[in-house]
Amino acid sequence: MRYSKPPVSLDKQLNCLKDRGLKITDESLALHYLSNISYYRLRAYTYPFQDNTVSDHPFVVPVTFGEIIDLYKFDRKLSQLVFGALEKIEIALRTQIIYQWAITNGSHWQIIPALYRDPVRFAGQISSLQTEIDRSNETFIEHYKSKYSTPTEPPSWMSLEVTSFGLLSQIFQNLKKGPEKIAVAEHFGLNDISLLENWMHCFSNIRNICAHHSRLWNRRLTTHIKLPIRPTYPFIKSLRVYPYKVYATFCCMQYILNIVDEGNRFKAELKKLMAGCPLAQEKEMGFPSNWDTEDFWQD
Repeated sequence: MRYSKPPVSLDKQLNCLKDRGLKITDESLALHYLSNISYYRLRAYTYPFQDNTVSDHPFVVPVTFGEIIDLYKFDRKLSQLVFGALEKIEIALRTQIIYQWAITNGSHWQIIPALYRDPVRFAGQISSLQTEIDRSNETFIEHYKSKYSTPTEPPSWMSLEVTSFGLLSQIFQNLKKGPEKIAVAEHFGLNDISLLENWMHCFSNIRNICAHHSRLWNRRLTTHIKLPIRPTYPFIKSLRVYPYKVYATFCCMQYILNIVDEGNRFKAELKKLMAGCPLAQEKEMGFPSNWDTEDFWQD
């Protein structure tokens, strides 16, 4: 079927929202927001309050345009908080992976096929790594290329410093189990390597959501995070949380942050932000009742 919907003017967008039952008290302000935040982007925030089984998507939950904007702003703040925390986690993971393999396998361990489980995946990952190296404009990469001819690839502490979190996660997952992989997992308080592999995959997905300004609030994550059964350090007491909701991932993030950045403010900022969560949407993100009173979330 050919797509034939025409573009719609801002005035018509506003009237459409009104006709569907969205309460708008200040039309001038609403038009201002629609001219700077696309109707299509805001649709992700109005969707849960509409009947989407019928073509005109009427609002079935009383809500105002202002409350939708508040929810949008809340989501932006949540993404910024999470993105900042994931930066610390990513740097720590990258550092440990590079160090543990380099100290036992040399500067260019990342290109040694024998260290990997799947040679086909290894070939694809190294190709992707080379693409990211070639695309990088980091001074240290340019310096290596201009000074050294062998190996043609920069050492691991340069190469893996410029790769994406997603590719780093794939490389780590494909590395064979050995003392290096065990050491990385133990550094982050985990006695199960597969758990860290899962966490890295989940963290990189959420990092991409935040980086691309996509909706984090109430998102059903496609990659389900696994919770530790016997963690080395304190964790939430009840593991009966939704693995596809963001709260479960936030718990795992805080667990890592407690190890790599003892004075981190993530838990304090998260509690402060959630205290003002609009439209009682905590449950939609998987937060249980009184989550913030648990010992794990105390300063």
